[in-house]
Amino acid sequence: MASNHLFDGLLRGRETDPRRLLDVPGGRCWSYAELVELSGRFANLLQLSRVVPGDRIAVQVQKSVEAIALYLAAVRAGAVFLPLNTAYTAAEVGYFLDDAEPAVFVCDSAREPEFAGIDAKLFSLDGDGSGSFTAAAQSQPAAFDNSARAADDLAAILYTSGTTGVSKGAMLSHDNLLSNALTLADYWQFSSDDVLLHALPIFHTHGLFVATNIILSVGGSMIFLARFDVEQMLAQLPRATSMMGVPTFYTRLLADERFERELVAHMRLFVSGSAPMLPETHVQFEERIGQRILERYGMTETNMNTSNPYHGERRVGSVGFPLPGVEVRISDPETAQELAPEETGMIEVRGPNVFLGYWRKPEKTALELRENGFFITGDLGKIDADGYVHIVGREKDLIISGGYNIYPKQIETEIDALDGVLESAVFGVKHADLGEAVAVAVVALPGHDIDPEQLIRALEPRLARFKLPRQVFVLEELPRNAMGKVQKNSLRERYG
Repeated sequence: MASNHLFDGLLRGRETDPRRLLDVPGGRCWSYAELVELSGRFANLLQLSRVVPGDRIAVQVQKSVEAIALYLAAVRAGAVFLPLNTAYTAAEVGYFLDDAEPAVFVCDSAREPEFAGIDAKLFSLDGDGSGSFTAAAQSQPAAFDNSARAADDLAAILYTSGTTGVSKGAMLSHDNLLSNALTLADYWQFSSDDVLLHALPIFHTHGLFVATNIILSVGGSMIFLARFDVEQMLAQLPRATSMMGVPTFYTRLLADERFERELVAHMRLFVSGSAPMLPETHVQFEERIGQRILERYGMTETNMNTSNPYHGERRVGSVGFPLPGVEVRISDPETAQELAPEETGMIEVRGPNVFLGYWRKPEKTALELRENGFFITGDLGKIDADGYVHIVGREKDLIISGGYNIYPKQIETEIDALDGVLESAVFGVKHADLGEAVAVAVVALPGHDIDPEQLIRALEPRLARFKLPRQVFVLEELPRNAMGKVQKNSLRERYG
């Protein structure tokens, strides 16, 4: 059997492993052997559909074990896996299909008519595992001669969210994905005894290339939930040893009085990412549960870059240290010169996790991926005297008002500390005199009212005058993407 770098690294020797891998509450339990077998049938169907190494397989499907098997099948066939957000409209998906030119597109059966005219071979796959793809694969053999792939061969394309313009396809190699999974499994001390409560979507790096790949790499198990649901989470937590989520998962659990220390006393690890967690959520969690959430930092182009330590201080407000083998530096956005500790600048990353570049966008790749291998993340941050990395915000979120650089994170920290405030998002709006002025969207705690003028007065002793908000918008909730990240571009478009 030919060597397949990523597949072999995740599932070598598991062809006959009867241990439970995927437990779908209300459904069936899948063993490693069954997953390998199904992925083999799927890979044979892809090959029958004239997929050759390097072809793209675009997928917009609900979360299911069969969707994981399809990911593995694409890798085994030497194809490039391209998962798409299930919320995208047909028009949005059309852009990705035109840009990536996939050989095969798999979608929900209800949406097949919307894509009847596409050039790719069209299949369906539903959340219950049914569809034309699984039906066609039933007659295929389970054995598959894996396509030989090298470490730097392309394994996946993940499109960025496109908050600053047209979405770009980040090209991730076999080694980008495998090296990061192995590093994280070791750093977070995952083993075959782990049972991960998996409620994340799998069209995103967090749910697919972090959570799933880690468990596969160590031979552990997953409780595989179709989506986050508080009732299901509370029911399944007693069976788990670990959990990965976004801040919203934790705030919603904490809002339920049944989520208490005894329920999760056996849990060894809670991880949060994809969006920054408020300090008060950290504090409330630790007071209620007796453990501190581990926050880490990653992105589409790199998977995970830094993490708070498994042992040692998990510092609130920080995303921890660079992972083993990963270099992080802070540079001056204008001169690219490396800055000293505690100085704020551009976060740059170099390591085996850093992507190959943007699909069919060499000019954009050259702008963001330096010749020395450092990737310019677009995130602003600093490294403190103890080596912890802190994220201040996105470069595009930097506000330049009257010639002064204003970092929204500092203002948000002060606003979030005020009585009655749940959370805030600071952004820039056009100003005839200053160029940009500071604006803020604020969400009140339940039972509280926020008066914009009083809020500004409360900030006067805490912030320099040029940092004070000139406009305050009180909202019921902040706009977020599927992973819970606040979309400041939406606020700028609405109020700017």
